Amino acid sequence: QVQLVESGGGLVQAGGSLRLSCVVSGSIFVPNVMGWYRQAPGKQRELVADITSGGRTNYADSVKGRFTISRDNAQNTMYLQMNSLKPEDTAVYYCNAVIIRSSYNGWGRGTQVTVSS
Repeated sequence: QVQLVESGGGLVQAGGSLRLSCVVSGSIFVPNVMGWYRQAPGKQRELVADITSGGRTNYADSVKGRFTISRDNAQNTMYLQMNSLKPEDTAVYYCNAVIIRSSYNGWGRGTQVTVSS
C-alpha cells in the first residue's frame, strides 16, 4: 500500500521557480532511491534527477545548475527545487521510489508543470 503523491506543479513564466514535493506513505522502510521524472506530450518519460537514501544526487544534463533535488527521510518527502525554468521544462513530473526491502518500485500520478514563454 505504498503511495506516492506529488504536489507543487503549476503555471509559471520562463525564468520563474517552482518547488515540487513527493510524499511517501505506507512504507516502513526508507526508499533506497527516489527520483523525479518528467514526460512531455508525445515524448518518452525521462529522468530529471534522483537521490539515494544517503543523499547522493544525480541530474540530467538539461537541468544541472537549475534544479536541486533533496529529501527528508524523517518526513518521507522528496523535493525538487526548480529555478530558471524554461519552456522546454514543461511536462508532467512524476515521483518514483524504489524500496528494495519491500520489492517496491512505483510512481505517483504526476503533477503538471507548465512554463510559458
